[in-house]
Amino acid sequence: MIDVIENKIEKSGLITLDLGDYYPKGAIISFDIRDFLYEGMILREKEFRANLKSHDWDKYNNCFVHISKADDLIIPSWAYMLIGSYLAESSKDFCYGEKNDLIDYLIIKNLRQNISASDYSDKRVLVKGCSTFEIPQSAYIEIFKLLKPATKSLMFGEACSSVPVYKRPN
Repeated sequence: MIDVIENKIEKSGLITLDLGDYYPKGAIISFDIRDFLYEGMILREKEFRANLKSHDWDKYNNCFVHISKADDLIIPSWAYMLIGSYLAESSKDFCYGEKNDLIDYLIIKNLRQNISASDYSDKRVLVKGCSTFEIPQSAYIEIFKLLKPATKSLMFGEACSSVPVYKRPN
């Protein structure tokens, strides 16, 4: 008699989600507002506008951009909006903050746009613990918020060693 290896996980109906599938695909570039300020510290409106207008915005084409924080400077909010008006024409997407802030924002945006709770209605879902990319904690919170109302159960980890996170009461 030949022993057949049986995939019990496949038969269980368990759906595995890898949050790495929602990681942004494309180059990530930093935009430093200091490069457009007088002596890297002072915003002079006329000069600032001229610097932005003459800047080569093509280098942001099809890229994700984070506008680096300048917390130690006094920058009016409209300055970031003006930068955004240029980036909106060239980049894939952008946000204020550091690289990890941008990745958080993009993964959560991708989850919200691509995950429909109804697709997981009454299903058992395993959110993978390991991925090709470093997944921010905010993404795990977001996937829980998206799926909890629909799923039968949510688990974290790998099929061979999962941690139960939520189970709908009977």
